[in-house]
Amino acid sequence: MPLAEPGTGRPSSSEPAVDAATAARYWSKTSGLMWLMLVIWVIAGFGIHAFAPMLNNYKFLGFPLGFYMAAQGSLIIFVVMLFWFARRQNAIDAEFGVSED
Repeated sequence: MPLAEPGTGRPSSSEPAVDAATAARYWSKTSGLMWLMLVIWVIAGFGIHAFAPMLNNYKFLGFPLGFYMAAQGSLIIFVVMLFWFARRQNAIDAEFGVSED
């Protein structure tokens, strides 16, 4: 959390801008989101590819599902995940008053 002088917005080493309990809650939410993103990334990046041969028994748009997920599906998941993460992190920042302008 940044340190700031009251009313100036400039860094100061004398007094923290937030108390330790608020900083701990902020970090708890931020780290929880980070771990969730990591789990989704591992599943989309490695899990789907590990089970691609089994997914090939099903078809999606005429392609075997395992092939489609390895070629396009994971990329789509990553892009959606990126935008969702940014939106959720901005909401957490706004909740704790540390959002960017």
